[in-house]
Amino acid sequence: MEQVPTSSAAPAARPVENVRLGILSMLLAMVLMTIMNALAKILAETYPLGEVTFFRNLFALLPAVAMVVAAGGRSCLHTTHWQGHLWRAVIGLASMVLLFWAYHLMPLANAVAISYSAPLFLTALSVPLLGEKVGAFRWGAVVVGFAGVLIMVQPGPDMIDRGAIVALTAAVCYALAMIAMRQLGRTEKPVTTVFYFTVISTALSALALPFDWITPDAHALTLMAGMGIAGGGAQYFSTRAYSLARAVVVGPFSYASLIYATILGWLVWGDVPAAHVMIGAAIVIASGLLILYRETRRAAAPAPQVDSCPNTQAQSAGPVRTA
Repeated sequence: MEQVPTSSAAPAARPVENVRLGILSMLLAMVLMTIMNALAKILAETYPLGEVTFFRNLFALLPAVAMVVAAGGRSCLHTTHWQGHLWRAVIGLASMVLLFWAYHLMPLANAVAISYSAPLFLTALSVPLLGEKVGAFRWGAVVVGFAGVLIMVQPGPDMIDRGAIVALTAAVCYALAMIAMRQLGRTEKPVTTVFYFTVISTALSALALPFDWITPDAHALTLMAGMGIAGGGAQYFSTRAYSLARAVVVGPFSYASLIYATILGWLVWGDVPAAHVMIGAAIVIASGLLILYRETRRAAAPAPQVDSCPNTQAQSAGPVRTA
């Protein structure tokens, strides 16, 4: 899922609020995201990460194009911020590759739980990079959240394992990608950002193919197509969820991905998260919800605008992933 937008359009420029449909859209987005993650984990056992990432982005172009058509067509693709889109794609692609690697190195639910630390990094990095003011309340939530991360990764004399390091690095990259989306969101529409991210990421990930390639058979190609379409579909339905209801309503439901990942990890790989992982994840989720609550309360009402291509600004602290 690529971004977690809240409304910045005038009331007339957005659909009528439909809380039930917004929640259902978010839950469906998390199901699709979990399916994508599981398929990436399966494929990474046989195929190079670069190749898996390429096909994830290639097949995600189908939902991305559908988003553009649904949002008004070619008018949504106009941009003068190519450097911003390029940087957002580069850092988002890095997050995606690292997250896929983390799925390969550790149980799916563990990697998903650690990736929930991204909103904490986002809040901390927004001070030096965006010049935002973070009050004592949100700093307290960040500190508590990082305590939860420490509980999950359990650093000791031998340091944390490689999978946890990779997952944490992916979370930092995702936070940087969210900052890039916030900067782009001042002028760009979410559908524009999603489309150019998918196109540029497909092109960039293709550069690695000549160096590490295993020709997929029909079965693997089907899984790759399912992975890409599920990832693109997750982006579509998460964007739709935030256009149908307020972030404070639908945002918490994005954490359902941990439940889905835990169930799927147990059914497919027999993985059961350790107690310390679940405790740490609960603390991180609670801190993320507190940040989400404060973000929603402090959000200022923007100037009205009328546009055939709806604009929803990425502001929330929810854990929707670039992968």
